[in-house]
Amino acid sequence: MASTLTRPREGAVIAGVCAGIADRFGWNPLAVRLVFLLSLLLPGPQVIVYLVLWLLMPRRPY
Repeated sequence: MASTLTRPREGAVIAGVCAGIADRFGWNPLAVRLVFLLSLLLPGPQVIVYLVLWLLMPRRPY
């Protein structure tokens, strides 16, 4: 489990946001991706939040 919210260099599907969130909280990356995809069915700013996290979350240095 990572101590900070960072995007991994390996295991990323698009930008690594879901994998970074999963790693930070010790969750399964597939579950986080599925929850995100299901959330797209609901109205809201999910895509904007994803893009903002993509810009703000640094890449893991290793």
